[in-house]
Amino acid sequence: MLPFLIRRLTGAVVIMFLIGAFTFFLFYSIPQDFAQLACGKNCTPQNIEVIRENLGLDKPITAQFWEFMSGIVAGRDFPAGHCPAPCLGQSFASGDFVWDSIMDRFPLTLSLTLGGLVVFLVVGLGTGMLAAWKRGTFVDKVLSGASIVLSSFQIYLLGPIVLGILVYSSGWMENPKYVSPFDSPGAWFIGLLIPWVVMATIFTAQYTRMSRSTMIEQLQEDHVRTARAKGMARRYVFFRYAWRGSLIPIVTIVGIDLSALLSGAVVTEFTFDLAGLGRLAVESSLNKDIPLTMGVMMFGAFFILLLNIIVDLAYAYIDPRVRLS
Repeated sequence: MLPFLIRRLTGAVVIMFLIGAFTFFLFYSIPQDFAQLACGKNCTPQNIEVIRENLGLDKPITAQFWEFMSGIVAGRDFPAGHCPAPCLGQSFASGDFVWDSIMDRFPLTLSLTLGGLVVFLVVGLGTGMLAAWKRGTFVDKVLSGASIVLSSFQIYLLGPIVLGILVYSSGWMENPKYVSPFDSPGAWFIGLLIPWVVMATIFTAQYTRMSRSTMIEQLQEDHVRTARAKGMARRYVFFRYAWRGSLIPIVTIVGIDLSALLSGAVVTEFTFDLAGLGRLAVESSLNKDIPLTMGVMMFGAFFILLLNIIVDLAYAYIDPRVRLS
């Protein structure tokens, strides 16, 4: 397991460096005076020159790239003070350090992503296993049919419908909001319950179909049939032998869906009027806040890489053959 983990971490470091280089040179190739952006509209040429010098924009592009990359590891000094590692620069609009702005919004996006993942995994795998257990029955047909219908919905369509029913019409629930789970776990759960339910409704359909088909396939494997032939109880064989094998393709699509949840945070957060990383990315782009936009992109890439490493470790745990590849 350790060599496998070392290979994955080494690859992640290389990928992050390439993403950082691509992002930096992509944004700094834009024909735009960043000092003017940082200074604002009503700014004198003298102020622009001071800002250009303070931000290091008067240095060669290679020197700026080195300062940017080294700042991620060791931090950087700005006129506003020292930016500790990992330093992703200073926002043009607010003057805050990019990392601090990201950390202010990240807990909400993390709660949406992981909370939604837990809900649709539990519901999706549970309904899929039930459909496989009741294969060919009325229950199987209802669950399979419902999964096909629900998979056609999108967050921006289903979200307003759920809000209109549960919030605006009936008043049963309040508008979604974020409260730190450390301050009030109950308020945190209630505040994000509607987004979780909407995401679970959409993503559950895929996991229901996938878990049902893989479970049925596993039940036809030789070792499962042999266990049944030896007189083992159906329930024991179902959970002890077929369940673990069916998880392998599920873990694969979990990694894909985690990336989709994070990249789709813009739609989710705007639908439910939540201020997370997705909304921050849009706001920074509209304000032409290049450092903040770059920082959000790099942090998003890092988070997706981290989640995929975790998924790969889970995959290697489930299937020991992966560790030897």
